[in-house]
Amino acid sequence: MKKITIYHYDAFSHIPNRGNPAGIVITTANLSETEMQNIATYVRYNETAFFLPSKVADFKIRYFTPGHEVDLCGHATIAMVYALYSKKIIDHKKEVLIETKAGVLPIKIQRNRIGQLQVTMHQRPPEFKPFRGSIKSLARSLDITNDDIDSSLPIVYGSTGTWTLLVPIKRLEVFKRMNPKNTHFPFILQDMPKVSIHPFCLETYSHDCNMHARHFSSPYSGTKEDPVTGTASGVMGAYYLTYIHPEKSKKLVIEQGQEMGKRGEVVVQIQYEDEKPIVTITGTAVYVNKVEIDQEEIDQGLIQGKIQKQN
Repeated sequence: MKKITIYHYDAFSHIPNRGNPAGIVITTANLSETEMQNIATYVRYNETAFFLPSKVADFKIRYFTPGHEVDLCGHATIAMVYALYSKKIIDHKKEVLIETKAGVLPIKIQRNRIGQLQVTMHQRPPEFKPFRGSIKSLARSLDITNDDIDSSLPIVYGSTGTWTLLVPIKRLEVFKRMNPKNTHFPFILQDMPKVSIHPFCLETYSHDCNMHARHFSSPYSGTKEDPVTGTASGVMGAYYLTYIHPEKSKKLVIEQGQEMGKRGEVVVQIQYEDEKPIVTITGTAVYVNKVEIDQEEIDQGLIQGKIQKQN
């Protein structure tokens, strides 16, 4: 009987059970799309990533939330590349190309000054679209008030590979009060009803960081909150240069996850080449544990909750 190993790595932290958990599946021979979705549904991390062969890059990654497939996921990419390098599958390389549904993206692998493995991921060029919905309803869905939203900055949909709604917040203390009603999101986000909501502010817990955020999932994804986001941090950095402080280049450190007890940090670098913005995110990861499941368990839905019980 076919065995599938699912690894648990935490991205954007070197401390286990902090940062953002990702399911990592490296042996995917003969796994169907339905089986991948079933595994992600039962694992119930925000994303589970699957390593696949590619004809146009070094390898391909597919990403599944418990509810559906997504084009790109930053934290699961960082976790996958960290896992492949640690397992000596790509440890002979310092740069790789990955194929995703958001395109072919370059990845760099290096160690920082204290020896930690760091993965740098290029993202798609940033895109922004205006939010035309009700700000009052948006605030209510987060259990905050209109006055908590910073009206001096625009609320926009943004993407560097995955769309989210960027909501500027005035003060850090507001984040502790947020209690999202995720099922309301599709009715408020009528232009893009399946996207997440990403409130952020310029006040931070750490003096070493530039921005703080939380990330509330679309109800279609099957999760409620993402502890530390990669693609949303990337587009948040692009937002900073577009709407807050235009510069030719900027390095930002984004903090997230404190309200969930999952603190992690994402380094975002934005620079212009030939008048085009290049966005990268950098982070580390850490191995936590693994579990093996049988093919029959996948097909019959018997694996629900096993990963959580191992944690």
